[in-house]
Amino acid sequence: MELGLVGLGKMGGNMRERIRRAGHTVVGYDRNPDLADVNSLQGLVEKLKGPRVVWVMVPAGAATQSTIDDLAELLSPGDIVVDGGNSRWTDDEKHAEELKAKGIGFVDCGVSGGVWGLENGYALMYGGDKDDVAKVQPIFDALKPEGEFGSVHAGKVGAGHFAKMVHNGIEYAMMQAFAEGWELLEKVDSVTDVREIFRSWQEGTVIRSWLLDLAVNALDDDEHLEKLRGYAADSGEGRWTVEAAIDNAVPLPTITASLFARFSSRQDDSPQMKMIAALRNQFGGHAVEGKK
Repeated sequence: MELGLVGLGKMGGNMRERIRRAGHTVVGYDRNPDLADVNSLQGLVEKLKGPRVVWVMVPAGAATQSTIDDLAELLSPGDIVVDGGNSRWTDDEKHAEELKAKGIGFVDCGVSGGVWGLENGYALMYGGDKDDVAKVQPIFDALKPEGEFGSVHAGKVGAGHFAKMVHNGIEYAMMQAFAEGWELLEKVDSVTDVREIFRSWQEGTVIRSWLLDLAVNALDDDEHLEKLRGYAADSGEGRWTVEAAIDNAVPLPTITASLFARFSSRQDDSPQMKMIAALRNQFGGHAVEGKK
């Protein structure tokens, strides 16, 4: 299969490589010419044989809107656009309608896997018409982890990004729990080796998980996280999860509290936020701030 891929950053570049390893052809475009296979969106479209599938992997909001607007003028009826960024699900509905008016299909896809996805595969949650999804399925199969699980057709347009948003809200809460436990263990004089306690939990406990493994990785790099400032950004999806909960009258006390805990890092140097920052760096390659 041929695929056009727009956006070749930390995620997009690794996705291009994984898809190529599966035997598919990928034509990539990025504003950085050192990363790109072609020098323009038009050049990307011209390289692909119809019906085309173009996967957009750029920041949510204005960058995604601009890219989809440009593709709407370049693509032909029967082509498909996939938004694999972290767009809000309400934007998906708008984009689908705009493209439908030109006979172009639209699929939204939440992608999880971070910097580890090239080797481990990416968890995929996608939404859209089943016929449109079927045209993209070989790419989903190339990107997903090996085995039975790791990808799902979540429902209608917007369902993929909604599912990824909830996934990220749960992630906020899980990271916060590890961070709070780590800070309490560090505080108590009788506990002498917090890192090895975390390591011991990796086998035989009900909280063993990939996040726990990544916490141990972070502590191996910096045992007391002394190199980090206690600051952790929120990508926006935690906020959207809480807003959706309010709109649907669904109580989310744990996820909401974990979002508010992120805000505490805007104030003083929070020990808990050192662990959150370390975990985000471990699984997603997100930037961390060193001590001033």
